[in-house]
Amino acid sequence: MPTDGIDLRHAATPVAFLYASDRDRALDFYQRTLGLELHSSDPFGDFLVANGMLIRMTTMPDHKPGPHPAFGWDVADIEAVVTALRERGVAFLVYEGMGQDALGIWTAPDGAARIAWFNDSEDNLLSLSQTGG
Repeated sequence: MPTDGIDLRHAATPVAFLYASDRDRALDFYQRTLGLELHSSDPFGDFLVANGMLIRMTTMPDHKPGPHPAFGWDVADIEAVVTALRERGVAFLVYEGMGQDALGIWTAPDGAARIAWFNDSEDNLLSLSQTGG
């Protein structure tokens, strides 16, 4: 435990970073499709609120997303959230050989976690998980 009085566990709001090549398209996706609120904007990007946490979406015209999840949410009922997002036009990814169900949800062999993956408007890989924790 730090002895200088600074404790980032409780004294600061976490910020995750995502990148967008098309700012307007990305804001539309995160606000309209995912329901996140805009916290603030500046000439370089936007802050969105996700359950008390901030997501900094920075505009980078030449952004190339990576193959691994950039951000995700742990939800209480993954089937309900996947179904709702599908109704809003989100396409969930199905990976060959993973054994995902009809909604695109993968269940870990021990049953402790269920995960579904989808891309945002900028092709950043996002995930939903249900861990029961």
